Parts: sequence; C-alpha cells; structure tokens
Amino acid sequence: MPEDDEAVPRRLLRQRVDQLTHCPPGATGRAALTDWPIRRSVAGMRLSRHCRAAVAAGAVLLALALASPALARAPKVGEPAPDFHLVLFDGTQVALSDLRGQVVLLNFWATWCVPCRRELPLLDAYYRRLQATGLQMFAVATEDSVPVRQLKPLAAALAVPLAQRIRGGSYDGVTAVPTNYVVDRAGVLRYAKAGEMDLDTLNGVLVPLLNEKPPTP
Repeated sequence: MPEDDEAVPRRLLRQRVDQLTHCPPGATGRAALTDWPIRRSVAGMRLSRHCRAAVAAGAVLLALALASPALARAPKVGEPAPDFHLVLFDGTQVALSDLRGQVVLLNFWATWCVPCRRELPLLDAYYRRLQATGLQMFAVATEDSVPVRQLKPLAAALAVPLAQRIRGGSYDGVTAVPTNYVVDRAGVLRYAKAGEMDLDTLNGVLVPLLNEKPPTP
C-alpha cells in the first residue's frame, strides 16, 4: 500500500497539483462549496431577490435534469457498467470495453475542489504501487476546471492518466466532485459515490476486487 517512502511522495505531488492548478492551499470562495455537509446556519441566511430568482431557476433545471433519460440510465452498482470512451491528454483513446479483466477506477475532479486536490495525489501513489496487479485509473477534470492547456504539465507529472473528455454511459452527468466509479474485472460497477476516498476506503473497495480472478475469455 502507499507509504511515506513513495518515489513521488504524496505531499510533494499535492504541492505540485496546487501549483499547476493555481489553487493555493486553504483556498476559499468556490472551493468552499465542496465542504459538506452544509452548515445549518446557511439555511437561515436571507437571499436577495436576484439570488431567489437564481435558486428558483436552478430548481427548475434540476427538476428537468432528474426527469431526463440520461439520468434515468445513470450507472448503478451491481449492474454491468455502461461503456465509456475517453480521450487522454496524449491523444490516446480508451474504452471501458477494452479494459475487461482489469479493475478500473474512474475519478471525476475539479481544479477548484480542495478535497479533489487532496485525493488526486493519493490516487496517484496508490496507482503507482498497484498498477501491476491489474488496476487501471483515469481522472477526468470537470468542464469548469482550468483550461486543458494548463493541465498538461500536471498530466505529465501524474502516473494516473488524465482525460481531456469522456462520452457515453451518463458518467458525464456527475453533479458533485470528487466522484469515483469502480468497475470490477467482469465489467460490473461495484462502487459509485461522491466524496473523497481515503486510504482505508481504497483498500476496502479495491483490494478484494484485485484479488478476484479475471473472467475467462
């Protein structure tokens, strides 16, 4: 499992992530939106007329989204994982269907998200250590992150492949970051949750799946 003596220490890699995404540690503002649960005191705050209108419009959009066929087909744990197609930063195209027999973790993150920037170095260290056991990871930055060109140095520093874009399977309907999906060797979705994964969670989710035998062709 990842330890403090990793070739690329997580602490240094996290500093690199902060530097390359231009999000200093302790950032406030938009990043604060990732602090869950929302404190109850927020519920008592008065909203301006403009804010009330924005909230109402957001509620309408959310209702429409929940009724959309895309979300109705959202990936479900215990069912075959819908196929997805990724375009990586080096131009390589990858489909989930090409990865049968491997355990796949698909991570959605954002450059403004503080928990994401804590989680990504841990994922990278874990991947470096266990890639040879049949583990594959991909990290997909949300559209409201910094431009792709600014992420290229980070993509070069990480072992986890960064994806420029994803299509298929309704995975792009993620509404919170970080969100992680884990697909087992047989192509079944075994984990789908929003929230930062720590080392215990990674071990609890991934180690049993990595110990399973690949399906016969």
